[in-house]
Amino acid sequence: MSETGSTAHDAGEGQGLRRSLGFRDLVVYGLLFIAPMAPVGVFGTLDARSHGAVALVYVVATVAMAFTAFSYAQMVRVVPQAGSVFAYARAGLGHGAGFVAGWMALLDYVLIPAVAYLFSGIAMEALVPEVSRWVWTALAVVVTTLLNLWGVRTAARVGFLVLAMEIVVLVVFVVAAIVVLARDGAHRDWLSPLTGDGTQGAFALSAVVGAVSVAVLSYLGFDAIATFAEEVTGGSAKVARALLFCLALAGVLFVAQTYLVALLEPVTSAELAARPERQGAAFYDAVDSSVGTWLHDLVAVSKAIGAAFAALAGQAAAGRLLFAMGRDRRLPGGLSRTGSGVPRVALLVSAVITMAAAVWAAQRPDGLDHLVSVVDVGALTAFTLLHASVVGWFAVRRAGGGRVSWWRHVLIPVVGAAITLAVIVEASGTAQVVGAVWLVVGLVVLGVQARRGRPVGV
Repeated sequence: MSETGSTAHDAGEGQGLRRSLGFRDLVVYGLLFIAPMAPVGVFGTLDARSHGAVALVYVVATVAMAFTAFSYAQMVRVVPQAGSVFAYARAGLGHGAGFVAGWMALLDYVLIPAVAYLFSGIAMEALVPEVSRWVWTALAVVVTTLLNLWGVRTAARVGFLVLAMEIVVLVVFVVAAIVVLARDGAHRDWLSPLTGDGTQGAFALSAVVGAVSVAVLSYLGFDAIATFAEEVTGGSAKVARALLFCLALAGVLFVAQTYLVALLEPVTSAELAARPERQGAAFYDAVDSSVGTWLHDLVAVSKAIGAAFAALAGQAAAGRLLFAMGRDRRLPGGLSRTGSGVPRVALLVSAVITMAAAVWAAQRPDGLDHLVSVVDVGALTAFTLLHASVVGWFAVRRAGGGRVSWWRHVLIPVVGAAITLAVIVEASGTAQVVGAVWLVVGLVVLGVQARRGRPVGV
């Protein structure tokens, strides 16, 4: 057995994860983390940036992220371990690259749940203004952490109910939107969500590409499915199928809802671009003015509950990543301790860090902006190393056995890496600086480990 393959099986007493998840559970976790109505918060920004071609933005973003999903599917079949991109990069590129990939992914897995918890707190404060948002935020962290500590199966069952609620709300929105459009007609041209509304000039591909760099944020989290590779029944091929299915379904949901709300939007993309303060509430405003306040409130409640459970899935994924890095002694070994098949120490550490970030942001007027500006760089850097690991494992090391498929093992990951690097370049300056600082800290930690005799090469 190879070194990478043995790690999961050589763990000592109390370091094993319980296999109890099926295909549906994996899809539930993936969709919970993504959130079926993820475009709600960024619709106005994307509409303004893309000159009205917001549905096209999600079509392009889905195709772009499909390259990453395909690379995940390739690696999860040969390295079916809880560490996800940490384990894949270690197998394909070496121990040092594996640590860097895991370290950068941690930035994403810790901050995305914090953003989701904060979204939940903001929504609840709007419904119950007498209670501060930081109280709601902290309460959401406590409730979802207890569910995660109870066990992955229990959390998946509760998560399924929440996901079903979100899907029902989405269906209600779609039906209501279609009824209004059939009765009253559209505010914009029927093809404008795919071609632009023309209020900022002719269609511009550069505007769509620029908006894709923001839309990618809606998809971050589907990869969390891979962190449950050691807890799924029926083999790692089921994880690969769930990854691809989850991304495809999310893409369909995102395109459909943004297409409809763009037709309902009474404000042009040029007006949204000129008044950035209106962008955050653009989705809600369009629903309120076209359908009614009842749907506005229903979407808001669904967003509040759904955001908390998106954070639940993210916290669970962060716990698995910390568990895997602790088991490999890349982080303190205590993180690999489990109880009843649950990585409780790693989950608690993840919860404490996430709560600190979320509550801090909840008490600052600009807290959400600070968190959102940096969540994508860690994940996209890890995605780039994931693509490189596919090439390293199959084409360079030829560890997969058999013939190398140049389109599956070279072309697709190379194109995927080019896409993730392009999105990093389009990210905000703050996000790039934070990502660079986090990377430097990780390299320092890696250097210390090398001095202590931990392997860093291939």
